[in-house]
Amino acid sequence: MRKLLVLIAAAAMPLLAAGPASAVSDDDLIGVWRHPDNGSHIQIYSCGASACAKVASVTEAGRKDVHNPDPKLRDRPVVGVVIMNGGKKVGPLKWQGRLYNTLDGGTYSGTLELMSEKQLKLSGCVLGGLICDSRVWTRVK
Repeated sequence: MRKLLVLIAAAAMPLLAAGPASAVSDDDLIGVWRHPDNGSHIQIYSCGASACAKVASVTEAGRKDVHNPDPKLRDRPVVGVVIMNGGKKVGPLKWQGRLYNTLDGGTYSGTLELMSEKQLKLSGCVLGGLICDSRVWTRVK
């Protein structure tokens, strides 16, 4: 009997080490996410077969898009600005597109990658991917 219990325990060890099965799906991208540096909230939503994102709220009331390269747009409120339009699915839990950064007015090649139901990794690159930076955003409840 003791040998049987040892065999059952040994057989179960890989299953226990693996932890619970991941239930993350592409649909988990949709929602509101918190920017880790400035606390703004970004809403990611479906736009046709693509993913889009816009600024839902900012911590600095009345913040304007002052760094926009188009002088006509520098007086518009940041809330509501679309920062990604037409992000394409490029892999499991991963989307790629052009990302507008309201903090510096730049538009970058970027990716969104779901790390879990509660974490989203955003990466932005310049110079054809030579210089990249990433941040992990958290889901807003």
